[in-house]
Amino acid sequence: MKRREFLLKSGLLAGMSMLSGRQLLASILFAEGKMYPIRDRVGYYVERGGTIGWYLTEDHIVVVDTQFPEQARHFIARLRETNDQPIDLLLNTHHHFDHTAGNIAFKGIVQQHVAHENARANQERVARERGNLDEQLLPATTFSDTWQTKVGDETISLYYFGPAHTNGDAIIHFEKADVVHMGDLVFNRRYPYIDKTAGASIENWVKVLKKARKTFGAQATYIFGHAGKDWPVRGTDADLMAFENYLKRLLDYVQAAHRKGMTLDELKQQTRAIPGAPEWKGRGIERSLEAAWLEIVEGK
Repeated sequence: MKRREFLLKSGLLAGMSMLSGRQLLASILFAEGKMYPIRDRVGYYVERGGTIGWYLTEDHIVVVDTQFPEQARHFIARLRETNDQPIDLLLNTHHHFDHTAGNIAFKGIVQQHVAHENARANQERVARERGNLDEQLLPATTFSDTWQTKVGDETISLYYFGPAHTNGDAIIHFEKADVVHMGDLVFNRRYPYIDKTAGASIENWVKVLKKARKTFGAQATYIFGHAGKDWPVRGTDADLMAFENYLKRLLDYVQAAHRKGMTLDELKQQTRAIPGAPEWKGRGIERSLEAAWLEIVEGK
């Protein structure tokens, strides 16, 4: 459906002059509750997989992460209700399948595709190991430390602050909107996946979060890759600080247990939560303990 046809059928065209761009887009797109605007035409989409970020006007589209192929197709269909132009920019925060498997749905319709150089290498490596490289759309453009472009009236900057969740985590800042997509650098009140096979570092992850808070500040709105039950995938620098505390407490806890002579199996059997970080609960604590043990005890 063309934009004008959609607006007419929605009964919105007559009132268009009375709505701001963000209000208009919200009226058109968000009835199903999966697309959420934040401000200045930047928002996020949730369905299955890592949170998708977007910048959307009638003339421009920027997408951050793609979930899985089916979800990516659903998302593209929503975008097409307002914009039928080629997609200006696709960004991947890192290589994990729940953030990049949907890339393939953007083949032939995206003008530029960007990720950190290590994220691209990791995506290709894992795809070769799984034998499904033909099902992937790899980023054609990579960066090492920073990268920036302008789309419409929005400036988009990418940063790499070092190994954390993986060795290729990009942070995306929509500068005008002051919205920061953190990818899986923040698991909001959910036990994180710490990918040691792709160069993760818990110790440096703490430093990355501190640097992000210093760089983007308390006024920014942050989008997170994942969140625990009943917790949002958007938040503030206070949520970054809380996750930073979780990671520090995790390292301290595992270090203390190792000094007492505990084994990893004993640690996993007796641990139900990390002392000092009670909001992180539910399933998955074992993977945090295993990653911290590898880092502290085995130096990996």
